[in-house]
Amino acid sequence: MKLVIANKNYSSWSLRPWLALTEFGIAFTEELVPFGPTFDDPDWKRAVSAFTPAGKVPALVDGPITVWDSLAILEYLAEKYPDLAIWPRDREARAMARSICAEMHSGFGALRNACPMNLAWIHPPRERGPAVAADAARITGIWREARQRFGAGGPFLFGGFSAADAMFAPVTARFTTYSIALDPVSAAYVEAVQGTAGFRAWREAALTERWIVAEDEIDEPVLTDFRPHLSRSRA
Repeated sequence: MKLVIANKNYSSWSLRPWLALTEFGIAFTEELVPFGPTFDDPDWKRAVSAFTPAGKVPALVDGPITVWDSLAILEYLAEKYPDLAIWPRDREARAMARSICAEMHSGFGALRNACPMNLAWIHPPRERGPAVAADAARITGIWREARQRFGAGGPFLFGGFSAADAMFAPVTARFTTYSIALDPVSAAYVEAVQGTAGFRAWREAALTERWIVAEDEIDEPVLTDFRPHLSRSRA
């Protein structure tokens, strides 16, 4: 199988299936198509369209089968590898996992827009508006509920690592990058996700990238610059 992705520093959608494939030990090759100077760059769209009719990443190519969209890829992997607990085994837990993944997939636009994924910086905390605060409150509420109801078997939402953790991994990165305050349960969960071998490998690769997409480089003070080869003066 081949997974088509974009820049690891920015592409939250690419991270999700990449992390699932890696954490579950599923063999795959990686095809990274770097974004152009903007996310709507026509040359990038043409390059990605060679793999998927949607013209977006991620896309999974498995022989004659192509699956695009991160959630569809996770469902495909769960069907192809039923011996792996990509979704929780318990039906009640699985129902919640699928529901919160769909909610993550379609929602939280305020957080996405105000806090794009960028693994290269840590910004100091600041007020980001009531809509972002509401998104953060809902997400951490989901995490606390899942951990309380189904998390006894491990540090992840449903105990062991699952598709739900892959879907929420980019949000953990956003919370870290933008120094969003977390309750103890949510902070421990963020640490667990970012402590996985897959997340660490993705982040290490992201920090070596030299591509810049200006619209996801937030122009505000930084506490930490993890890309000294691309450091710029910050206000």
